[in-house]
Amino acid sequence: MPAPPPIDGVSASRFQLPPGPWATVLEALCACFPRVERDVWASRFARGRVSDAAGAVLRGDAPYRVGAEIHYYREVVDEPRLAVEETILHVDADLIVVDKPHGLPVVPGGGHVAETLLARLVRRFGDIGIVPLHRLDRATAGLVLFSANPATRARYQALFRERAIAKRYEAIAPPLPMLAFPLERHTRVVRGEPFFRMRETAGEANALTRIDVTERSADAWCYALEPVTGRKHQLRVHMAALGAPILGDPLYPMLRDAGLLDAGDDAPECPLQLLARSLAFVDPLDGRHRRFESGLSLRM
Repeated sequence: MPAPPPIDGVSASRFQLPPGPWATVLEALCACFPRVERDVWASRFARGRVSDAAGAVLRGDAPYRVGAEIHYYREVVDEPRLAVEETILHVDADLIVVDKPHGLPVVPGGGHVAETLLARLVRRFGDIGIVPLHRLDRATAGLVLFSANPATRARYQALFRERAIAKRYEAIAPPLPMLAFPLERHTRVVRGEPFFRMRETAGEANALTRIDVTERSADAWCYALEPVTGRKHQLRVHMAALGAPILGDPLYPMLRDAGLLDAGDDAPECPLQLLARSLAFVDPLDGRHRRFESGLSLRM
């Protein structure tokens, strides 16, 4: 069945009801999402924001049925408008390339739903088929590629899966005069504590970053980073492990603000000095060599 239309650029989420003792769909959703208050769910039902797999709007007293597919819209009450703006660098029938500023999430999460890059693009182009081909942290600025055509999406996704796309980042971090550049950091990166942090550990390496220096000053260097693999927070973890944590990073090498335990990766007053500078690849549809460059800059 077709998905319900987006509201304010936010697509409906899908959820399949698990086995349980509940009498109504409302009771089931309250139990399955304990961090969302019952009044919030009741309001969504009352405003027609919960429907079944066929798109029929459900009432709060709709009977529970195990395995039923439910569509609902995530919302954040009084979600503030983020005072940052993205720049569209390229649009065609298949691809959208966006230059993302620091502090703008790519997809909904936590306290950001309508104020995300994806929701903004859906509102701008009126296309619910837009999907990010990769992700950037909210705190990271730079290039993000989106698929605009489901028919060709898999071919562009394969570029990332097969490591056929050259990604270059820039970062400002403390000097490392004791090391010889260029170098490679090849380690094992796994989930850490709290849940949104990563860490290096012993074992088979699963994260590879090529690192060079492009500019030097007394207090900070500009590093060129090329992630060969795509582990979460890979560049930030690798730079911190080398002894040069990226300037403005609130998570590495240690959690600097206890408030981030709830916020996850909120941008600090000094933005994380990490920029997805360029993307280059051979277009899988027509064989053209494509290269995109961010127009943003870091604070050296």
